[in-house]
This record gives sequence, structure tokens and C-alpha cells, in this order.
Amino acid sequence: MQAKPKEQDDAALLAALLAGELPDARGRFGAFGGRYVPETLVPALERLEAGVRDYLREPGFQEEFCHELFEWVGRPTALTPARGLSRAWGADVWLKREDLAHTGAHKINNAIGQALLAKRLGAKRVIAETGAGQHGVASAAACARIGLPCRVYMGAVDISRQAPNVDRMRRLGAEVVAVESGDKTLRAAIDEALRDWVSDPDGTYYLLGSAVGPHPYPYLVREMHRCIGDEARAQMLKQAGKLPDAVFACVGGGSNAIGLFHAFLGDPDVEIVGVEAGGIGSGLGQNAATLATGTPGVLQGSYTMILQDPNGQVQETQSVSAGLDYSGVGPEHAFLQSIGRVRYEAAGDADVLDALDEVCAEEGILTALETAHAFVGAREWARKNPGKTMLIGNSGRGDKDMSTLVQHPTTRARHAGA
Repeated sequence: MQAKPKEQDDAALLAALLAGELPDARGRFGAFGGRYVPETLVPALERLEAGVRDYLREPGFQEEFCHELFEWVGRPTALTPARGLSRAWGADVWLKREDLAHTGAHKINNAIGQALLAKRLGAKRVIAETGAGQHGVASAAACARIGLPCRVYMGAVDISRQAPNVDRMRRLGAEVVAVESGDKTLRAAIDEALRDWVSDPDGTYYLLGSAVGPHPYPYLVREMHRCIGDEARAQMLKQAGKLPDAVFACVGGGSNAIGLFHAFLGDPDVEIVGVEAGGIGSGLGQNAATLATGTPGVLQGSYTMILQDPNGQVQETQSVSAGLDYSGVGPEHAFLQSIGRVRYEAAGDADVLDALDEVCAEEGILTALETAHAFVGAREWARKNPGKTMLIGNSGRGDKDMSTLVQHPTTRARHAGA
């Protein structure tokens, strides 16, 4: 029997994803995903999986979740026509404004959703990890909202470059634990959070911040964030009168991107592009461009694309942005790359800083360093596709990055001497 062309297999896999058949019973998106954890965590993950199955679509939970998103988070967030960038780039540019959500980024959608789930599951405390600090702030705020104690693990390197968010977490009642082991960034923070969870899997709920880790977290986080894309798709049709020709988002672990992308996966005329951290070079250890330069392997509970050497040793990363500084990526992103539905590329630190300055100057928006990666990719695409319509996920605001930005004076000539 003649084998089916890969294009047919890829189309069938995409159809299965859109039909809700992926992840499958093993927690797999095609070859990627699954659950690779110590035996002590298996009961906790099975309990979480059962909770997701029982509560996520339950009308009472959805009513409470949507109520919090509307009255506390501030959804729906705006869709803003970027008139300055449109003129500068010769394109029709629109921004999905997650920076306008409570706490300043998309992370709050997932945090309040999982906090509500934790309460239903009878958790006595919540732990979380954070890189750029936005998920830590969101988790602290969500736990304060529902009345659960919160501990946040954060790499010592990230604590030094995200001091404002550390103070915000503490003011919101969270205990912030500095992680001095490993690379002292997001990967090390996740390791420490997992160790904590192993020590008390019954009373502790791990509020994972990105679409990574063991099943069911990649699916759960995507479902908590899919409001981003659902809103953006409806807003584009209403405000622009059509769908965009291309959609862009930054990708570290991939939570904001998967939330935005999912609504457009079934639209074949919409090109979808994720932009990773290209850091300071293409060599191993010089970037965090997992999908662009990584290879398949297991990291923190999931089989996905990771940055590893030929001996399988996970490598440290480099990026001007704390939130993209991760050695892996969510398994659904690895899957979408493997079937060719989403294209992933990298943006270097210098271009990211320049794009951030351009967004400030043209739109009066101080975007996050993570988000600025998406603007780099969108700008390059606009140069090759003049006159087209594009949607950019503006995943967060850049107030938190000021201590980093003051070390990099603006490259915009208009600000010379300011």
C-alpha cells in the first residue's frame, strides 16, 4: 500500500487538534507532550486531569471564570489600530492589547483560572514559578483574590533584573523565593517549584505559568488563554472587516502565543508566526530560540523541542528578555511546527531593543521586551508583504523592564539629546 503524502497526514493531525481530539489520552500532540514525572507526582497530575475534565466545561466554573475575567481582569481587552506603525511599515497593523489586562500582561487569564480550579480541588496553598515576573505577579494577585497563600519561585538572575515585579508580588502577599541553583533563571525556578510540589502533592497546587510541563498543563494553560484569540478574531472581523493576513506573537514557553494562535489555526489563508529569543548569536547558549535551533527531548515533564548539546545536556540560554529565557517550549508549539501550520523564527537582542523603541515612538506604547520580539518578526514580514493586514499580540507592558532598558539607551535618532 502506498504511503499517504505528508501533507495529508499533517492536515489530518490539524483537523484532529481543531476537533478537540488532541492532546490524546496520553497527553500527546502528535509526537510531543506526554507526562514524564516522578511517581510521587502522578497522583497529583491525575487528580488535576480529573479536575480539568470535571470542572473546565462545567457551567458553574465557566460562569465564575468569565465573571472574573470581565469584572476583575478587564476583558475583553482592546484591539488597537497601530496607525504609526502602519505608516512606517506600509502595512495595516493591529494590536491585541493584553498589556491593558489587570497586572499588565496576559498571564492573569491563566492565573485566575487555575486559582479558581485550585480552590475547587481543595488546595491549601499555591506555588508558582516566574521568569519576567508577570506570572508571579498574576499568581500573587489571583491568590489574594480567592484567599489562598502563594509562594513564587524566581531565579536569582531574574530577581535582579525584574525588581519592580518582585516588590509587587510581595505587596500582593506572596512569598518570593530566590533560586540560586542551575542557571538562576526560569528553568531553575520551575525545577524548584517541582521539588516543592513533590514534597506535598496533596495539599499544594502548582500554578504553572506557561503552556509547558507534563499533561494536562499545556492543554489547561492554552484553554485559559484562548480568550485572547477568540476575542481578537471577532474584533478583527468587526473592526477591520476581515481576518488578518498574518498573526504574530512572541514565544518562550508559549502561553500568550498559543492563546492567540488557536483561534486562527483553522483559517488556511492566515499565516501564523511565532518569534523566539535570538539573543546574541546562533550558537548553543547564545539564544533561547528552541524551535529554530533545538532538538527533540524531555524537559520538565514533557517531550518537546529543547536546547541541548549532542550529549543531551540541557543548555543555558541568553536573552535580553527574562520571560523568553527558557531552554524548552510548549509541546503544542513543537507539534504545530512539525505539521507546518505555524512558522517560528528568532529575533536578536539588538533588533528587539530597536523595535521596542519604534513602538514607543510611533504608538505611545511601552511594550515588554518579550513582546518586542513579535514586533521584529512583524516588521520584517511587512517589508516583504506591503499593504497586507497583520495582527500582533501585545502580550504585556514594559514597565517591568525599565531597569534593563536604562542600560540600553534608545537607538532612535529622534530622541538624541533628549
